[in-house]
Amino acid sequence: MPPEIVEMTEKFMKDPVKILVKNQQLTLDGIKQFYISLQEDSQKFGTLIQLYKNMVISQCMVFTNRKERVKELADKLAENKFVVSCISGDMEMSERVNVMREFRSGSSRILISTDLLGRGIDIQQVNLIINYDLPTETAKYIHRIGRSGRFGRKGVAINFVTPGDAQFLANLRQYYNTQIEELPLDLSKIYD
Repeated sequence: MPPEIVEMTEKFMKDPVKILVKNQQLTLDGIKQFYISLQEDSQKFGTLIQLYKNMVISQCMVFTNRKERVKELADKLAENKFVVSCISGDMEMSERVNVMREFRSGSSRILISTDLLGRGIDIQQVNLIINYDLPTETAKYIHRIGRSGRFGRKGVAINFVTPGDAQFLANLRQYYNTQIEELPLDLSKIYD
């Protein structure tokens, strides 16, 4: 937890129980992690479309780093005939509740968000997380990808990586002591 949250819990909680887990022990079991190397940010949208053409996806969450990009990506996907929902911090709470109801019911199979939904959202049908933008902090990564692989199911996380992201990807591998492999050409094997 961030130090400011730990400090806040110490002020307001009486005799809290602390459960400490080392980074290497954080569980990523059940979530296969991959990356796709891209030369430019402008290649991300075409890559996303190709993934949808070549994969079987029940429900997917796509994470970006900016709320402007959430809307832009949702509009572009809708133009390409995808049923998509989006959620960001500048939406009214009632709007957010409606979007989540729609996504949970399955009437929308793609949910685009910022880190607003990086924690605490449990939707059983989510089998794919796409980090359209890698997060800016290592701790946010595990929260994002943890939205898949819930309830004992298998999940997949695919990270779009541009040259500027290569060091962050290496840092993630080391920090979590985990494998993040290049996405294979045969996509039928990624859920094995």
